[in-house]
Amino acid sequence: MTFITKVAPVIGVAALAISSAAYAQDGEPYFDGPYISGTIGLETADDGAGDRIVFDTDGDGAFNDDVITAAGADAFSPGFCAGSATAATPGCRGNRQNEGYALRVGYDKQMGDGPFVAGVLIEGAKPGVEEFTTAFSTTPASYTFQREIDWAVNARARLGISPGAGRTLFYATGGVGYARIERAFTTSNGVNSFTPSDNNDWQFGWQAGGGAEIMLTRNLGLGLEYLYSSYNDDEYTVAVGPGTAPATNPFLLESGGTDMRLSNDRFDYHALRATVNLRF
Repeated sequence: MTFITKVAPVIGVAALAISSAAYAQDGEPYFDGPYISGTIGLETADDGAGDRIVFDTDGDGAFNDDVITAAGADAFSPGFCAGSATAATPGCRGNRQNEGYALRVGYDKQMGDGPFVAGVLIEGAKPGVEEFTTAFSTTPASYTFQREIDWAVNARARLGISPGAGRTLFYATGGVGYARIERAFTTSNGVNSFTPSDNNDWQFGWQAGGGAEIMLTRNLGLGLEYLYSSYNDDEYTVAVGPGTAPATNPFLLESGGTDMRLSNDRFDYHALRATVNLRF
């Protein structure tokens, strides 16, 4: 099913809902008063070229150590990738673009007789955006961290301009958010033990972006919006233990165990959304 065919039924339902609504007086501004809005869009993680998995081998809480083999070599010399492993040896499948949905309520106010509009909104969203980071060891083995934003509640302000006849609004928006992040860890290493912490929790973040909205009638509008979101994510670690591995195992050599986490302690993603807006 295409993006357009998914948006079309939403537009149709909104149009039907307003068919019996009374229009505002012709002289009233379009972007003044309360509204509800639904969105659907494509969302993708903001992968950095330097994203990797980092290690604390000496138990001092600083993730700045290399995992060294008994022969003195870097156990993770094969490297890292932004994606999920396709094999124990280096090879990755990149992150996917996923569909995201949101529903929000807001209020706009036309500033005097000029073209400027200010507003606030509260939004509940299901982004569904996923991110993978994988490390490869010389064993060979793969180690993949996965994280996904399941739900988010956001509050934003927006400031815009509605030129000419006032049927179109161009705006910038920004605010704060609170998101539930789900995490998982997988590995092809079958000898060590792996104990994750804080698999799922809520984290604070921020959002910024902009968009445009055009009113088809006094009550119904369509829009396009871009948002950049960034949430804290610095609490998830995986503790590596002996399992059935010998004492010469690289994870065990320095202190009997190693902690692992992502180098990037922010979960950042981009969203491009289509909006349907019903104004009252």
